[in-house]
Amino acid sequence: MTTGALIARLVAVVGPAHLLTDRADVAMRDHDGRGPAGRALALVRPGCTAEIARVMAIAADEGVRVVPQGARTGLVAGGAADDSGSMLLLSLERLTSPLAIDPVNRTARVGAGVTLSQLNAAAAEHGLFFPIDLGADPSVGGMIAANTGGARFLRYGDVRRNLLSIELVSGGADGEVRTLGRDCWKQNDGMDLKQLAIGTGGAMGIVTAATLTLQPRPAHAVTALLALTDAMVIDRLLVAFEHDWGMMLTAFEGMSPAAYEAALRHVPRLRRPFAADAGHRYFLLVELAAGAAFDGAMLEEALGTAIAPFMEGDAALVADVAVDRHDGLWALRHAIPEGLRASGSVIGCDVALRRGDVAAFRAAMTAEVLRDHPDLRVCDFGHVGDGGLHFNMLWPHEAGPIPPGLADALRMQVSATVVERHGGSFSAEHGVGPRNVAAYRRFTPSAVQRLAGHVQSLFAPVPIGRVAFGPAAEEETCPTN
Repeated sequence: MTTGALIARLVAVVGPAHLLTDRADVAMRDHDGRGPAGRALALVRPGCTAEIARVMAIAADEGVRVVPQGARTGLVAGGAADDSGSMLLLSLERLTSPLAIDPVNRTARVGAGVTLSQLNAAAAEHGLFFPIDLGADPSVGGMIAANTGGARFLRYGDVRRNLLSIELVSGGADGEVRTLGRDCWKQNDGMDLKQLAIGTGGAMGIVTAATLTLQPRPAHAVTALLALTDAMVIDRLLVAFEHDWGMMLTAFEGMSPAAYEAALRHVPRLRRPFAADAGHRYFLLVELAAGAAFDGAMLEEALGTAIAPFMEGDAALVADVAVDRHDGLWALRHAIPEGLRASGSVIGCDVALRRGDVAAFRAAMTAEVLRDHPDLRVCDFGHVGDGGLHFNMLWPHEAGPIPPGLADALRMQVSATVVERHGGSFSAEHGVGPRNVAAYRRFTPSAVQRLAGHVQSLFAPVPIGRVAFGPAAEEETCPTN
C-alpha cells in the first residue's frame, strides 16, 4: 500500500489534527535531549489506549516500524526515528489521563503522557511526591522506558522500585492490550512480567498507563556542599554518613572541580558557595530529609555533628562546608549540564560501578584520558552515593572543532574500562538506544542477547522501537544515524 493510503488509514483513527506529515513539522519533534536525531515518515498522536492499539495494528499491516516517543528528554535517541524516512513516530503526549491520586494507598494512576511535573503537582495536594528527582521533565511513559533513577536514588530507588502496574500495548495485527501487575504494594502471585518491560525503551510494547507508588513529602530538609581535600575519600564519607543518618540521607552527589566551575562560570544566577576554592579537589552535595517529627535545626545540628570529625587536624578531609535549607545548592548541581554545553562539545558517558570503585575509577580514567588527549577537560559529576557517574569529557570551544570520531572512540574506551575492569554498567540510567547500542553488542554476552531476543519476540512479535535486544545485526533493523 502507498504512503498516501497509510496516512489515510491513520487519519481515520486519530483525525487530521493529530497526524503530522509535513517534513518541517515532523523534524521539530524528531529529536531528544541531545538534539536532532532522525528523519521520520510521520508523527501520530493517539489520544487513548484504543487508538494506540489501532495504530499499532495498521503499522503491522503496512510493515511500518513504530517508534514510541515521550517528552523527548532522553539522551540515547531511543525516541527518534532513523535516517530512512520510513519509521512512524508515535507520540504519547496526549495520554494525560488518568491522573488520579489515592492518598491512602499512596499511589497514582497516570497516563503515559503525564509529565513528572504534572504528577508531582497533583501529588503535592496530598502531601506526596513521586521521588524521581531529575533536571528534566520527562513523561511517565519515558521514565518507565528508561527506568529513570535520579539524584535521590540512594533513598528512594529508581522507577522500577516505585512501579506497581502497567498497561501495555503490543505490536501486531491484534494490538493486544495487557495489564501487568496490580495496584497493591505486595504482589507474589505469579511472574512479575511488568519488570521485563521496564528499561527497554518501548521494545516490549507501548506503556499507555501505570500505577506508581508515592512518598510523603519531607517536612524538612537540609543540604550541605562539602569541599574535599582528597577525592579518594568519597567511600569513607559515604559509609560514615549512612551509619550516622540511615535512611534520612536522601542524596550523596559528587562534582569534580571542572564541572563545578563550568556551572558557576556559565550560569550567572548562581552564587559561589565558598569565598575561595583553591585546593578543593572534589565536592560532595549531601542532603538530609525527614518528616514533621524533626525540624530544620535538628537536621542541621545532626549534619554538623557528623561532618565535624572530618574537618579536624592537619589532614582534614573536608576543607569547607556550605549549608542550605532551600534550593541554592541543588541549583548549582542541576546547572552543570547547562554549564558544560556552554563550554564546548560534551562527550557524555552514563556509567555505574560498585560504590567503592567510583573514586579509583574516576582518578585512573581521568589520568588516562588526559594523557592521550591533553586538550580535553574531564568534568565528571553524578550520583556517586549509588555508584552512578556521569563521566563527561569536554572538548572546549577554544580548541577548535572536535576531531571526527573522537567522541565515539572515547565513549567506547570509558565503557570498556567500566565493564571489563570493574564489572560495571555502560548505561546507569539512560537505557539502550541507537547512540549506545554498539556498547550493548560488545559487552552483553551472546547467550544473554539471545535470551533477551526471545523474550522481546514474545512480548512484541512485530518489532517496536529502534533497538533489537537479540543478536541480529543492528544495522539491518535499527540504523544508528
